[in-house]
Amino acid sequence: MRTLAVLLATLLFAAGLASQPLAARTLSYANFPPASTVPCVQMERWAEEVQKRTNGAITVKTYPGSTLLTARNMLRGVQTGQADIGCISMSYQPGAFPFSFALSQPVGFTSATTASVTLWKMFEKYKPQEFEAVKVVAMFTSAPSNLMSRVPVKTLDDMKGLEIRGAGNLSDVLARLGAVPVSMPMPETPEAVQKGVVKGLLTSFEVLKDMNFAEMCRYQTVMNLPVYPFAVIMNKRTWDSLPKDVQKVIDDLALEQAEWTGKYWDAHVQTALDWSKETYGIEVYDLSEADQSAMMQAVAPLIDAWKVEARTAGLDPEAILKDIETFKAEAEAAYGK
Repeated sequence: MRTLAVLLATLLFAAGLASQPLAARTLSYANFPPASTVPCVQMERWAEEVQKRTNGAITVKTYPGSTLLTARNMLRGVQTGQADIGCISMSYQPGAFPFSFALSQPVGFTSATTASVTLWKMFEKYKPQEFEAVKVVAMFTSAPSNLMSRVPVKTLDDMKGLEIRGAGNLSDVLARLGAVPVSMPMPETPEAVQKGVVKGLLTSFEVLKDMNFAEMCRYQTVMNLPVYPFAVIMNKRTWDSLPKDVQKVIDDLALEQAEWTGKYWDAHVQTALDWSKETYGIEVYDLSEADQSAMMQAVAPLIDAWKVEARTAGLDPEAILKDIETFKAEAEAAYGK
């Protein structure tokens, strides 16, 4: 009888342990821009949603501002396990992401929302080999790149000969439009604009407020030039070690995260424009239809150059571009331009 009681007590104790939630597992998530920027804001939102939707089984410790990994060593750092998760900008890895670079071409995105959703749906359809060493858990893009300048640029002719800061393939875009591209890190750009070393910059409009470029660049020209694609990647071993229900939570969050980040970025751009108009009285110009057409013709050779790169990588550029246009049209119908 005593033996039976001991056995019963042992079983009840074991059952009690089994009913307790497992201790929360903490994953590290590295990012390279400052904490206040959109890529890091979306990081915090993703971390909060994962913790909430896994009922605390997963917590995510975030490291913004290159405190764990920098932009240059982010990809390798995640692959080797220095961080469980990291945010990469594919444009910072020349030649490594030929598929993703299609989204960096001047294909006419007018919002971060449509571009972000298109990027994710393209990834879902193609599952590109360039990401085979990691698990992609989220994707998004910047808002389209537009011109901020010290002098009015109302036509394409007004750009000719102007020294303009542009990073990555935007330097090639500027050259095709007759400007003088100047490559420099973004932290150095405000001083360069202030001193007149460059007459402006080509990037998304949120920096008017975030970095106070509106004070120096009172003239803005809407051009809807290339976006920058980003991917949130997880170490493969970390991913494989997660329970299936946690993996499902993360997978189910991906499209929603693309939508959320795109909408947040677009709203942030509008806030920056409104603030700049109220604070500094900036002027915003739209190119004429003739200039828009001429601009797209001028930058078309950049798409042709990407096609060569894509074919070399074993990709079908015509099919990729056709699918981008299809998903872009669907996103514009769903979310607006």
